[in-house]
Amino acid sequence: MEMVKRWEQMAGSREAFFGSIVSLTQPHIRPIVRGKAGKPVEFGAKFSASCIDGYIFLDRISWDNFNESGDLKAQIEAYYDYTGYYPESVHVDKIYRTRENRAWCKERGIRISATPLGRPAKNVSKEQKKQATDDERIRNCIEGKFGQGKRRFSLGKVMAKLPHTSFSAIAITFLVMNLSNLLRQVFWAFLCLKWKNSTFSRSMIRISYNLKINQQLKLMLVAK
Repeated sequence: MEMVKRWEQMAGSREAFFGSIVSLTQPHIRPIVRGKAGKPVEFGAKFSASCIDGYIFLDRISWDNFNESGDLKAQIEAYYDYTGYYPESVHVDKIYRTRENRAWCKERGIRISATPLGRPAKNVSKEQKKQATDDERIRNCIEGKFGQGKRRFSLGKVMAKLPHTSFSAIAITFLVMNLSNLLRQVFWAFLCLKWKNSTFSRSMIRISYNLKINQQLKLMLVAK
């Protein structure tokens, strides 16, 4: 019935119709214009996610296109509810860097990884360049999570037909990715206990501690 109603609405209209059906077996799928090179239009679920301490959280998922910049406040508040404090910095895509989001983060003392508005500065200090490089490196962590999900955990090959089963398959994929990260941490802890008196163990504990302190105050956001 849903397909019949939409076809009746589209009949005789030459204008683009929002929410058009592109699959008879999966009528919930909508074309999403992304504007990427080689793939201007994508089909499938769109979701926004956050990464905290190497663990990825699925914050919003939908079959329709949406502006993910409106999710930033809710994602940061979810971080606050999870940890009890606001992050020191938020590392985001360009679409999140709106004036409203910048002002909201500034009011709460949160640094957002974005260049200042207006004309680019002529003289950029070494500290600012290093900060921009570090911000991009940190943000690449969550970008890499999506690549890992597609290569190792079949995130790009969701074969479920129904909308709710597809959502479940995507959520389970992220769950398995987080469990894999947890297993890796347990494995390193086991090695450290086994070789607790070795130089290797002391160096790995020091590196893990520094990475933990460096990441726990940072929040990474992305939408795919």
